[in-house]
Amino acid sequence: MAEAMRATVASLLKGIDRYNPENLQTLERYVDMQANENTYDLEANLAILKLYQFNPHMYQAGVTAIILLKALTNLPHSDFILCKCLIETGRLLEEPVAKVLKLATFLETANFQEFWATLEYDPSLLIGIVGFEDSIRKFVCHVVASTYQTIRKDKLRQLLGNISDAHSSVWISKYGWTEQLDGYVFITNQDENIKTKNITEKISFDSVAAIMASGR
Repeated sequence: MAEAMRATVASLLKGIDRYNPENLQTLERYVDMQANENTYDLEANLAILKLYQFNPHMYQAGVTAIILLKALTNLPHSDFILCKCLIETGRLLEEPVAKVLKLATFLETANFQEFWATLEYDPSLLIGIVGFEDSIRKFVCHVVASTYQTIRKDKLRQLLGNISDAHSSVWISKYGWTEQLDGYVFITNQDENIKTKNITEKISFDSVAAIMASGR
């Protein structure tokens, strides 16, 4: 079903038909399918936001919120910024889009505990969006892998959304990290990730002579 819909949408996005407002209903149904089946199509979602720009009377706040939430699932890529830039400034202050922007700020600043607390307070925002939490946990693990050499397991559990000890062990195994007897998790030796690069600058005599001549 998803692949067939993807092919249909791809045909709609070709040429001038990409900006045909009559395609909006089909594209909006495709957004719901992405949410329900845990798929993702950035190009189609950007096309919807562009159509909303051209046809503000057809704007749907709920669809826009889903598009932004799906963009968050692809962090650390810049999808969210691309989508946000296509939304009129005034719309960003409206609900539920404003709530999504708040979640995005927490993620962009690595304030993961506040992110999960906000979601727990208002879980209705994610109704029908399959796989969202695990996609965010992948991003959290990406940040942890880039930041820590070791981290306490209970701290890692909090960053991943206060998940159970067993659930956190699944994520630790998934990324090849090592649980230690002292309650810490070994991530990686960050020193091993530092790559040196030799830079050789070549300046010819003729280039230097031309610079000196121009300064006279």
